[in-house]
Amino acid sequence: MPPLLIYLHGFNSSPSSLKAQQMIAYCREHRPDIKLVAPQLPSYPAQASQYLAQLVEQYNDHYTIGVVGSSLGGYLSTWLSERYQLPAVLVNPAVKPYQLLANYLGPQQNPYSGEKYVLSSQHIDELKALEVINISAPQQLWVLLQQGDEVLDYRQAASKYAHCRLTIEADGDHSFCQFERFPATILQFLGL
Repeated sequence: MPPLLIYLHGFNSSPSSLKAQQMIAYCREHRPDIKLVAPQLPSYPAQASQYLAQLVEQYNDHYTIGVVGSSLGGYLSTWLSERYQLPAVLVNPAVKPYQLLANYLGPQQNPYSGEKYVLSSQHIDELKALEVINISAPQQLWVLLQQGDEVLDYRQAASKYAHCRLTIEADGDHSFCQFERFPATILQFLGL
């Protein structure tokens, strides 16, 4: 089956983010055979999960699918991987975003898309409902962490994903510095 890569961005981000663009550019230059889907995700968790389920179900019988997710996209990628048994690479993934985003309740504006929306406690509950407590296939996940992440405590992800393939780098930041080193290895891990 032909390869399909799904790239999931983080909170208030977009497919225009640097990592997404680096992944897209790598595939365009070195792996034009890969169909790449990097959607602008709905801002509300229930809508995002519904969209992702429909996306995977649309392609699942016709493509070999791999997922890359950054930050909140990593949290959603964990859910997607568990639900559909897909390999996924998580980049500085959020582990308990429902705790972090509780501090962001109220009006929001996505700096990339310009979309304005309101984050409510209902959306925090929707996020919590997507949490994967027990990872049934840890060999399907590779987690890339940088200790200098200023947004998320990398130790939470190192603990949650301890049985998965882990790459932990000193320093760095939440954007995952020098991500351009990884696309080829990511595609290899995903079997694409």
